[in-house]
Amino acid sequence: MDPAELKMLKKRTDAATAIIFLVVAILVLRLWHLQIQQGSEYLQRSESNRIRVQQLAAPRGNLLDRHGVTLVTNRPRFNVIWIREDAPHPDEVIRQLARILELDISELLDRIRAGADQPRFIPTRLKEDIDWRTLVQIENNSFNLPGVQIEVQPSRNYLYGNMASHLVGYLGEINRRELELHRAEDYRAGDPIGKMGLEKLFEPFLRGEKGRSYVEVDVRGFTQKQLQIQEPLPGNDLQLTLDLQMQQAAEEGLRDQSGGVVAMEVNTGRLLVMASAPHLPLENFVGGIPRTVWQDLLDDRRAPLLNKPVQGQYAPGSTYKAITALAALEEGVITPDTSFQCNGSIIFQGRRYHCWQRRGHGQVKLRQAMAESCDVYFYQLGQRLGIDTLAKYARLLGLGRKTGIVLEHEKEGLVPTAEWKRQRHREPWQDGETLSVAIGQGFNLATPLQITRMTAAIANGGRFYQPKLVAAIIDPEGEVVREFQPEPEKEITEIPDSSWGLLRETMVAAVMDQRATGRSARIQDITVAGKTGTSQVVRLSQIEHYEEDEIPYHLRDHAWFTAYAPAEKPEVAVTVLVEHGGSGGAVAAPLAKAVLEAYFRQQKKLDLPEPPDQLSQGEE
Repeated sequence: MDPAELKMLKKRTDAATAIIFLVVAILVLRLWHLQIQQGSEYLQRSESNRIRVQQLAAPRGNLLDRHGVTLVTNRPRFNVIWIREDAPHPDEVIRQLARILELDISELLDRIRAGADQPRFIPTRLKEDIDWRTLVQIENNSFNLPGVQIEVQPSRNYLYGNMASHLVGYLGEINRRELELHRAEDYRAGDPIGKMGLEKLFEPFLRGEKGRSYVEVDVRGFTQKQLQIQEPLPGNDLQLTLDLQMQQAAEEGLRDQSGGVVAMEVNTGRLLVMASAPHLPLENFVGGIPRTVWQDLLDDRRAPLLNKPVQGQYAPGSTYKAITALAALEEGVITPDTSFQCNGSIIFQGRRYHCWQRRGHGQVKLRQAMAESCDVYFYQLGQRLGIDTLAKYARLLGLGRKTGIVLEHEKEGLVPTAEWKRQRHREPWQDGETLSVAIGQGFNLATPLQITRMTAAIANGGRFYQPKLVAAIIDPEGEVVREFQPEPEKEITEIPDSSWGLLRETMVAAVMDQRATGRSARIQDITVAGKTGTSQVVRLSQIEHYEEDEIPYHLRDHAWFTAYAPAEKPEVAVTVLVEHGGSGGAVAAPLAKAVLEAYFRQQKKLDLPEPPDQLSQGEE
């Protein structure tokens, strides 16, 4: 071979060798980079593709009554979830799933799009609380539904139906605003969160702590084996101040009515009953309330979304006469023996003001005026006291301001004054308006809870307590985490015991006297003190052409009754408000009697048979 050719061949061989060495060096460097420098990162990615971390929902804490009876607990709920990362052919899966779930494809796609900005491995909830038949179908077709899994989640179980629904409240899926608000906490899209009532107010205590499940999955996302599990920590229980039997009696009495019932321990402020009607359909809120049901609630003229004991504002009717009587006694306008003639009406400044008893009550003193609820007697007191003096005593007895209860959106009612009318209506106060206020009509507004606190203060001699709904928070081990003791709020020291005593005597007469308007609240062997009330919702001229039993529902008077017992040593106060119920003595007083009997039956002070279950488990 020619030396020149040999030399050229050698150069080419050296160049090829250099290229090979360079390529090998590059491969070695790349392998070193992948295996050594980034090995741990790729190992983690590999493990994450093989090992799936699933969140385990924590059971919420139970709600118990004051005796430890469980009112609300949990049950398993089966939800269909979708993990996009495990679905290689999503279109076919969605079509099959829509058929099984009996949903429109568009509805499934809307839910999938709602979670599109989440990482692909985060599950999207497609349908909540499926039945057993659907569950079996999905499990039997699981091989053809990659990415679709069944999530087991604790859900609320209302053992007594919709009892105390406004107080208990409901859960809903957390929204974007709430996620932002609770960013530092362990929430994610799709989690349930308290939306109303105690479920919302005590969310941090009730929700518990999530657990974690580490499972090995195959390439299609199917679980191969359980690797590790960190059990969730259940939430704390709430022991309420509610009394189950009293609450049942109240709700049974309100079953076909609209209104509210409140019962309170006179010397502690603990609330034994908080009933509002119509109730909320709690089961409909599980997994998201259907739009049609929500719209029906909005359209219902009985306002079922309103928590009547704290959000319903009504003219207090003749229950207000306790305030007028106390003001008149304290201001020296009357003595217990002062009398006025009632002929069924009086004429004041050219206008006739009627008594409810059109034939009149005759010559009336304070005790009879309260017992028989004589309007003419209290017109005379109002005329002599004036609006601002009435307002002073109304505020003293807790009207016109919020009670401070923990529930949301409490209303403060209204105590009218001459200055209020000037500012609100740009008009001067008319003396005739004072007569209406003196019997609880006119601009007066109060909530059932305010009237209950007023009654309790009369019973205990002027002491006000903060209303309590929760007695204790109890952890999963049964230990008390926090106990809520009675909180004295204020005491009315400017009114002597003698005036309280006189007022209490008149309230005893309003139930126990022969012609008392509240006599249907009498209980054998128990002395009950109280006051009926009938609150007009329209002017008499609008209904006077109707027969009494033909008055349209929405034009009928509201029925009030407020009471405490035993009168000799008061323990419990009860207030009943029945919207458009008519007469307080005929409608509200018997319901208060049933609630009081439920209380004293448990105190062993009444030898009465146990009533049948009024709200059995699972009923509404």
